[in-house]
Amino acid sequence: MHMADALISPAVGGLMWGATAVTTVYCARKVREEIDEAAVPLMGVTGAFIFAAQMLNFSIPGTGSSGHLGGGLILAALLGPHAAFLVMLSVLVVQALFFADGGLLALGASSFNLGFFPAFVAFPFIYRAIVGNKPTPRRVLVGSVAGAVVGLQLGAFGVVAQTTLSGVSELPFTAFMLMMQPIHLAIGVVEGLITAGVITFVLRTQPDILSRVTSGRPLAGIVARPVLTVLLGAALVSGTALAWFASADPDGLDWAIERVAGTTEITGAAADAHEAAAGVQARTSFLPDYGFPTANEDDGDGAWPAVDAGTSTAGIVGGVITLGVTALIGVMLRRRPKGRTQPAPDTV
Repeated sequence: MHMADALISPAVGGLMWGATAVTTVYCARKVREEIDEAAVPLMGVTGAFIFAAQMLNFSIPGTGSSGHLGGGLILAALLGPHAAFLVMLSVLVVQALFFADGGLLALGASSFNLGFFPAFVAFPFIYRAIVGNKPTPRRVLVGSVAGAVVGLQLGAFGVVAQTTLSGVSELPFTAFMLMMQPIHLAIGVVEGLITAGVITFVLRTQPDILSRVTSGRPLAGIVARPVLTVLLGAALVSGTALAWFASADPDGLDWAIERVAGTTEITGAAADAHEAAAGVQARTSFLPDYGFPTANEDDGDGAWPAVDAGTSTAGIVGGVITLGVTALIGVMLRRRPKGRTQPAPDTV
């Protein structure tokens, strides 16, 4: 659900930028109170993992559409909601600036849809309510699927509402919603299964991470090397080789737009803000659409898997940048109050 600027008016875009900015400040303050040294590398690695995982579009059978992992629920389960929002925001900023994935004017809306709803609605009210303080694989599965579905349904409706309020496209509210919600229900189920797989791995490898996050306790004393190693390896493999096997079908948002408007190319009343955002993105996106610019111009053979050095380069570069940005945020926000006794490590 990386929204294009053509869907958003400057007023709605600015409003959502404001909402995201307020949420970011709030989360930064909370993370400063909660974060410790053990959480910093986990923020960086999970950020790189989500960046790479979002490159892997999976087909939705019988629809001609595809979806990709949002990852907000995974981040919330491993980091807590406040750090999860900051990491998701970092991923989306890197994607928009350097890979032209999602518009800059719409970045506030995309961050809210993909970050706020999973972290602050789906995680505390759905996932945590089902999984509880003593997670089991069965509870994780049910909580992950239910949480992912709810988070994506809210995010999809957010896209519809923001587009309708903007009034710059000719997408009728009812028709758009009737396309967006069902396709993201299917995507949400797949995301839930993937989320359950990742969280179950952590549960079996280092369950103390999940119990600490669920109960709101710091990760101090936990050596998360096994989880960090596997997630970093998964990010590397996903961003370099598995990305070649991503579905070429339009994602859920583009699919819904095409079903309603007959085309994925939405044109609206362009404003100065649209042109300014497009100009910035044109200058900063050195690997647009996750590939070398010259290669993208000639990419029309429809080969699958789409073996491409540009895609692999984008996966590596984007993962490294995201890891660096998210880890840097953790380092900058980390605070060790004097006289504070760190809790002893949990027994695994």
